[in-house]
Amino acid sequence: MTVQRNKAIVGANAFAHESGVHQDGMLKERSTYEIMRPQDVGIDDTELVLGKHSGRHAFQHHLSEMGITLNDEELASAYERFIALADKKKQIYDDDLLMIAREEMKETSEVYTLDSLHISSGTDTVPTATIRIAKGDDIFQDAACGDGPVDAALKTIDRITGINGVLLDFSLQAITIGKDAMGEVSVRVKFDSGEILSAKAASTDIVEAGARAYLSCVNRLAAAREQVKS
Repeated sequence: MTVQRNKAIVGANAFAHESGVHQDGMLKERSTYEIMRPQDVGIDDTELVLGKHSGRHAFQHHLSEMGITLNDEELASAYERFIALADKKKQIYDDDLLMIAREEMKETSEVYTLDSLHISSGTDTVPTATIRIAKGDDIFQDAACGDGPVDAALKTIDRITGINGVLLDFSLQAITIGKDAMGEVSVRVKFDSGEILSAKAASTDIVEAGARAYLSCVNRLAAAREQVKS
């Protein structure tokens, strides 16, 4: 007979907490929600299940246990990404958190940041991308059509940044498990000025991952040009 997951004391979820209020309470004072220790019934430890209801305290605690430390700005942005991902995925894995942290630590000094991405595509529709990009305190928005949603997104980035690139290589690899796995996109881009740059980005949305990876290449080129000017 299979034990129900929610069965008191012996069920798989008996010492698991997903509510943000419960997780915060557990981190501050364990006895608030647990009158016995999980070790007393043969369970290794309490589990804080990360999901869309998890608070920033639990999110930061989990990252800390993974050996990841973010500053306040990085943590705030990473938490927003985590909540957005949790809305899409039923279960968040450590690999998901690792990719979010990697992306955040990489983006802190970027010239351009992706603010929003909207794609319109279908079998009888011309693929169109509408993108908003932030540069400092300024927000720029534009749209473009393309031969597929990825091409439309990259053309829009070119229009906004004024930096034109040609995609030499685009590859995709699943880096977490499940149907809602995160995909890591690797791109290799040649720009009009002759530079060839490569970058990676991850998301459950392939187009978003491709746009972020491409924008990462654009950022490296833009940062180099600004250094030359200064």
